[in-house]
Amino acid sequence: MNWSDLAQELGQQVTGKVIALAPMRDYTTWRIGGPADLLCNPRNEGDVITALKFAEEYGLPVTVIGNGSNLLVRDGGIRGLALRIEGGLDSVQVEGNRVLAGAGILLPSLSRIALRAGLSGLEFAAGIPASLGGAVVMNAGAFGQCLGDLVLEVDVVGYDGNRKLLSGSDLLFSYRTSSLQDQKLIILKAALQLVTETPFAIAERMEKNLAYRRRTQPLNLPTAGSVFRNPPGHYAAELIELAGLKGARVGDAQVSPKHANFIVNLGNASARQVITLIEMIKERVRSRFGIELVPEIRLVGEEG
Repeated sequence: MNWSDLAQELGQQVTGKVIALAPMRDYTTWRIGGPADLLCNPRNEGDVITALKFAEEYGLPVTVIGNGSNLLVRDGGIRGLALRIEGGLDSVQVEGNRVLAGAGILLPSLSRIALRAGLSGLEFAAGIPASLGGAVVMNAGAFGQCLGDLVLEVDVVGYDGNRKLLSGSDLLFSYRTSSLQDQKLIILKAALQLVTETPFAIAERMEKNLAYRRRTQPLNLPTAGSVFRNPPGHYAAELIELAGLKGARVGDAQVSPKHANFIVNLGNASARQVITLIEMIKERVRSRFGIELVPEIRLVGEEG
């Protein structure tokens, strides 16, 4: 297919941005990934539905991403249409203790809006660089809290263009996962239930959480956050460190010397290097402790 022609055609139908052969390293926090045949960054809900119809018309597979903060795109890139739900779909309405927000808003921005409204519950999310939609799908969390505990309902659209409302209980949230991961559904909006509190108390907790992140995480280098889920009764970072892999390196992919559950990109890491390092960690922890580490990151795309 002529991806430039298709990008131009879709670009005339949506208000958001459409790019042909978009290098995914520019759209993931790891700064890794081959090209997406077509990348569409929808500005509104209508753009999402239009892009889905366009993909159906041309028989293009669809890959949905948020801010690319929990994502490893393989070196061969993404075939078909990549829908990046970030930047657009960022409206926020506050109604009492209820917040209705678009799937594209970033969690740090949403947490600050909640702070200004005197609503507590999102302090844990102030340092998570994820879009709301992606964070709901992955049930993002930190400091013993997770987003799924706050979700009242989500407005979703299927790849077939049909919309529906799902309650939080429909989403089967558990540790770093939800039933949405197994369905061809895209979150457009999410309603969250928060709690009234003084902005001073909220800001104090938020700053404490952010200070802890700055102190313990390698925020100065490209990462995708925690690579592995914490096994029951253990911390993945501690197991990796005890296995002697803190600082281990494959090319420009390195287990962070600051936090062993982070893999950092030292400059020009490839997805293949990251995957090799992930497999090395899994094998070493399995052989030393008999524990199977489960990746928290999402892997998409084709081998280079």
